[in-house]
Amino acid sequence: MLEVAECEQLPVRQARSGSPEAWDALFRRYQLPLYVYVFELVHHEQVSLDIVQETFINAVRHLGSLREDAKFGSWLFGIAHQKCIQRWRKQGREDLLREEFTGAPPEFEEGPDDLLIRQEQEAEFMKLLQQLPPPQRSVLLLHYVEDFSLGEIAAVTATQPGTVKSRLHYARKALRKLVEETP
Repeated sequence: MLEVAECEQLPVRQARSGSPEAWDALFRRYQLPLYVYVFELVHHEQVSLDIVQETFINAVRHLGSLREDAKFGSWLFGIAHQKCIQRWRKQGREDLLREEFTGAPPEFEEGPDDLLIRQEQEAEFMKLLQQLPPPQRSVLLLHYVEDFSLGEIAAVTATQPGTVKSRLHYARKALRKLVEETP
């Protein structure tokens, strides 16, 4: 992940000193990636929005505890990850209502048929992804969607890098099996 290079442009130090403009820049940079990550874990639009909001509130309160500004992104995702776990423990995963996620806006030059096929493929893939246990689903999303390294994922999920590597391995294996079994 290009987190170190991005951090040079991100105003973490200014946010630490209370600059509203700096927090606005950080919010704009991380709001959508955090929402997508959280939504893929909880599958509920309003809950996802609430968790993202709670994540930023905690980040504002605890930014002083962040030791390395370059790790702001993984630190923020770690807060969101913990909020998801707290939500699961509090309400139980089965209690969350599922809503349809509209997905990313279509790319230009994509015809209606191509768009429909891509949306169907994405929907099928997400259904398969939902069959994985949350820890495996989480490492897949962080690694492939957010492009986090194994070390960053370990920090986000509060596990050892070896555990992350193992979960990633078994998640890929389980996902491959699900794809092969799908008619």
